[in-house]
Amino acid sequence: MNEIISASTSRREFLKNTGRFAAASALAGATIPYVHAAGSDALQVALIGCGGRGSGAAANALSVRRGPIKLVAMADVFPDRLQNSFDNLKKQFPSQVDVPQDRQFIGFDAYQKAMDCLKPGDIAIFATPLAFRWVHFTYAIQKGLNVFMEKPLTADGPTSRKMLQLAEEATAKNLKVGVGLMSRHSRALQELAQRLHDGEIGDIVLLRGYRMHGPVGSAFSEKWPGQPSELLWQIKHFHSFIWASGGCYSDFYIHIIDHLGWMKNAWPVKAQALGGRHYRQSPDGQIYVDQNFDVYAVEYTFADGTKFNLDGRCMTGCNDIYASYIHGTKGFAIASKSGDCGQPSSTYKGLAPKRADLIWESKVNRDEQDPYENEWNDLVGAIRDDKPYNEVKRGVEASLVTSMGRMAAHTGQEVTFDDMLNCEHDMAPSVDKLTMDSPAPLVANAEGRYPVPMPGITTKREY
Repeated sequence: MNEIISASTSRREFLKNTGRFAAASALAGATIPYVHAAGSDALQVALIGCGGRGSGAAANALSVRRGPIKLVAMADVFPDRLQNSFDNLKKQFPSQVDVPQDRQFIGFDAYQKAMDCLKPGDIAIFATPLAFRWVHFTYAIQKGLNVFMEKPLTADGPTSRKMLQLAEEATAKNLKVGVGLMSRHSRALQELAQRLHDGEIGDIVLLRGYRMHGPVGSAFSEKWPGQPSELLWQIKHFHSFIWASGGCYSDFYIHIIDHLGWMKNAWPVKAQALGGRHYRQSPDGQIYVDQNFDVYAVEYTFADGTKFNLDGRCMTGCNDIYASYIHGTKGFAIASKSGDCGQPSSTYKGLAPKRADLIWESKVNRDEQDPYENEWNDLVGAIRDDKPYNEVKRGVEASLVTSMGRMAAHTGQEVTFDDMLNCEHDMAPSVDKLTMDSPAPLVANAEGRYPVPMPGITTKREY
């Protein structure tokens, strides 16, 4: 297998291959980290969270154009995940993976040990469930490390406020921070955004986003079997638990929410929504105990009254739609033709995608077609050239807008952006103190079930 993943190999393809092989201290005084001059010093990377998402991010990091770059430390709470990730990455990048046993760390303090292997100006990758994001980011800032963190960044108000403060701390220390909202690095969407902002289809009056398909990830979980610990089991099934991931709504829908907000050049100010749970048992009759709804229909509203409708569904046997659209006073646009940022993007004179009405269709150079690779080339370029680069504030805002829609569906109430930001429900208040022996932030009842959203009954918090 080639050492470097080709430009046409996406992170998702790498994740499939990986799957087959299957706390924070007070901030130190502000110091300017070591700057890696263009084309000179090697960048070292530590991977914290070695599942498919983290392994894919590490592969993209090791594929950057402006090397040299090496993976030198890894951390996880699951030894098998770390080992599988290491084995796969070592096969892909034999000369760039230098992670001996003494730099492979297991446990809830493993993130500190991995980052301790880096020097200021190196890069830490955060790909654990989002509940740990602020904990790891705090330590990275203390160590003077650049960061790439996966989305979403937050699921509740208290951690959102923490992350916004940490974003300012990182900027003050001249740290470069990338966020895994790769749509922003799609060259097709970048050009579309510029065209829309320049008025190519007039004033935007409606946005529509859809992600409707069968169950994926760990969004549907049966009762905890007793092993491993309830805490580790919930982390492994993070899509099932709002505290860990924001549930399927936050983890699955944030990309479309983010890029449609970008196309509008604004964030929605409020949301109303509906949703529900339907077929809540496995084929063999076991009751699913996760906290997700099977369907979501959210109406977001912008300050000028423009609407954005987001439909999500995790059900088999239904019509699948996974795309996004923009309607303007002078025309129509397709943002993502298929998936989170599927090319080509296009604009039309009419209100339907008729070829005769085509104004523009994206054409992207082959070496920039993969937004996962683009986001890493952009981040490393900013590090090499010492350019300002911090995507955290926008990442938190995208996470908040996503949580706003989720909370509106889960409570049956209208929820504003400020409501979400200032909501005091901290879903994992002691996440920085967790150990391998800690209880889970959410404990099952006697029947092995967890609290689920009850719209109209539980209205001030989601469960």
